[in-house]
Amino acid sequence: MGGHLLDQPLPANEIRQIDPFLLIHHWNHPLKGGQKQADVGVGPHPHRGFSPVTFVFKGTAHHRDSLGNDAIVGPGGTQWMHAGKGITHSERPGKNLVEHGGDNEFIQFWVNSPAKHKMEPPYYHPLSDEDTPKVSKGQATIAVVAGEFDGIKGPMKTYSPQTLLRGEAPAGALFTLDLPQSFNALIYLLNGSLVVDGNKAKDKDMVWFNNDGESIHIEVTEASRFIVLSGEPINEPVASYGPIVMNTQSEIMDALQDIQSNGMGVLIEDLE
Repeated sequence: MGGHLLDQPLPANEIRQIDPFLLIHHWNHPLKGGQKQADVGVGPHPHRGFSPVTFVFKGTAHHRDSLGNDAIVGPGGTQWMHAGKGITHSERPGKNLVEHGGDNEFIQFWVNSPAKHKMEPPYYHPLSDEDTPKVSKGQATIAVVAGEFDGIKGPMKTYSPQTLLRGEAPAGALFTLDLPQSFNALIYLLNGSLVVDGNKAKDKDMVWFNNDGESIHIEVTEASRFIVLSGEPINEPVASYGPIVMNTQSEIMDALQDIQSNGMGVLIEDLE
């Protein structure tokens, strides 16, 4: 992206999806500064049929869309967009970060929507670090973005049962993640090292579980940052084409026609 390589734990090799999660991108490239916002990030592009979600870890993410939303989210924050029947948006680092430089790290993942919700009106919800509820598990700190964890409910709306977490823990921490047995779950490690149910994981490793039980036991062997994506499988066919995720090829063709006729909205950025 933008001439840089990024890490893509999903899809990879023979793993096409971990239902309902379709894609994970991990971006970690500092900005040198002295640039224009129009020259970095991703310009206006459409989506339909799923939710692209961004966890910001370093720097800032600036979202604009065809609904008129214009928001900047900083470290610890989340950008949540339900594309629904169609929306056009742009994703760029914040102007101050672009001009002055600095660290820039985020994870974007795509959450599939059930067929009955794919053509609902789109919406956008920014969430700051301060407004994200936290849970202490021993020495670990777990931020609850969506779903319920240890009796704490995350503020983000999902269209199928999910628990979405982001966490960090020092070396020596021991804790258990209790998740519904019916959920698929994955842990992606940004940095550090963990032992997850006896399996060793290091920087940029992903460990996943398919309806494998209610408790995941974690030992932190090196200070770590990680995300946990878990959800009940939708179990529906997936037809995708670039930024469109539907159930049939016919629906993909309809979406492409709507894009060509500006049926997913128009975003004109006012950038220097």
